[in-house]
Amino acid sequence: MRSTGRLSKTSGESGNTPAPNDAPLTAFDRTALERWLATEEIPPYRCGQILRWTYQRGATSYEQMTDLPAALRQELASRVPLHVPELEERLVSALDGTRRYLWRLSDGVTVESVGLPAGDRLTVCFSTQAGCAMGCAFCATGEGGFVRDLGPGEMAQQVMLVGADFGQRVTNAVAMGQGEPFAAYEASLGGLRLMNDPDALGIGARHLTISTCGIIGGIDRLASEPEQFTLAVSLHSARQATRDRLVPAMRNQSLPRLREALVRYTGKTGRRPSLEYALVAGVNDSPDELDALVEFCRGLLCHVNLIPVNPSTNVPFDRPPLDRAKEFVIELQRSGTEVSIRSERGSDIEAACGQLTQRHASSSGRGAAPSA
Repeated sequence: MRSTGRLSKTSGESGNTPAPNDAPLTAFDRTALERWLATEEIPPYRCGQILRWTYQRGATSYEQMTDLPAALRQELASRVPLHVPELEERLVSALDGTRRYLWRLSDGVTVESVGLPAGDRLTVCFSTQAGCAMGCAFCATGEGGFVRDLGPGEMAQQVMLVGADFGQRVTNAVAMGQGEPFAAYEASLGGLRLMNDPDALGIGARHLTISTCGIIGGIDRLASEPEQFTLAVSLHSARQATRDRLVPAMRNQSLPRLREALVRYTGKTGRRPSLEYALVAGVNDSPDELDALVEFCRGLLCHVNLIPVNPSTNVPFDRPPLDRAKEFVIELQRSGTEVSIRSERGSDIEAACGQLTQRHASSSGRGAAPSA
């Protein structure tokens, strides 16, 4: 093993890890970085040093990583570039202190994240993709279409930068921003693992939540992972026709199959998933919809999170009156299901998914993807 840590092998010899000449550091999670360093005969402790400089100290260049040999810093800079998102726009809610961020990545793609303060707690909602292909009817993200998956480091950087902006340790992070995490499963899990890693962000696994539209294969895979990450499923209706309208990309994954996957998940992990239910006036708030939801949840270990739909000029839906949401709470509790109503945050700064991206694209003449 060469003590200098000098890189010498070609990118084609790096096996299943990303090719260094084609990928920035943000494309690597810890496992991939360890494997790649091993192929280059670099001492394994260098991995922890690189992670601490990148995600704890917020280094913006390898030159700042002064405990790495100069030759290694130079080679890393030329072969595994360190990119840091640029802040394109930042909005602060006068109502509750919520902060909304639009980041421009190294290739010009923009993504959003949100900081949600609550006393000594700080939750960050981060994106796993630029844009989204799911096309949920009430979500503004899909308006711009799907652009690309994010790398694990690009997810972790969002959380790191929001925490730095607040000057506060991030206690919770949720993959509920732009994108479908299970459509980029490996990258999303890599991002969560960086957030959990004590050499990176050090957030407890149970305080890291991955939210899916209900991709059954992803739910089954997550149940077998060693970490105790939290699962949230965007249900939005327990009637197939309504759910197909609201979450069209899930038409090929029926509600009975989804429920079976949740039963397998809870049986294997013992953990309680959250079922996200965006209440939309005149669409999924009727007595029949409520009855179907009660039956779907009966006997299922779960927590229903009712979310009055976010108002948006891009989405032709309205939220029902609060009394209707309270009726859902009463009936679900009566049937033995845990339920809560999510409090609205950042309504004065367009804090719904995708709203800031779409407004910025319209005002600047640019989309989510870089111009040619």
